[in-house]
Amino acid sequence: MTARTDTVAAQSLVLEFSRVFDAPPALVFRMWSSPEHLMRWWGPKGFTSSCDTHEFRKGGSYHLLIHGDSDDGMSGTFREIVDNERIVFTFAWDHDADWQTLVTVTLKAEGDGTRLTFRQEPFLDVETRDSHLGGWGECLDRLADALAGRPVV
Repeated sequence: MTARTDTVAAQSLVLEFSRVFDAPPALVFRMWSSPEHLMRWWGPKGFTSSCDTHEFRKGGSYHLLIHGDSDDGMSGTFREIVDNERIVFTFAWDHDADWQTLVTVTLKAEGDGTRLTFRQEPFLDVETRDSHLGGWGECLDRLADALAGRPVV
């Protein structure tokens, strides 16, 4: 079972929340680092995804697409990767490439599971930050389903 603790950080233009997954850090890390696994859960509920580029190494780039009512692409560069512990990457929507955020995903063993802490910053305004909380929250719901071997919707 995944514990949801979607609490937005006190700083108004930072999104930070954590989840506990019923899987070891190495498996959760693999779900982010492997395009085959990433495509199973990336995107909000009801979306599918595809991967144009995923050079999972420091300095490597990525370009992913989510497919729903329309197609939305996103891209960035991996800034830091510490196996089974930390992934830091830039994030920009294709339709607004001038606005870029920094995403930090931290993994820590907690009991038999993993606490994933997600941080994205800076946002242009509170409304945009809050819309990303919903999208990322649904992505991590789907990640929990993938880790548990349940169908991902």
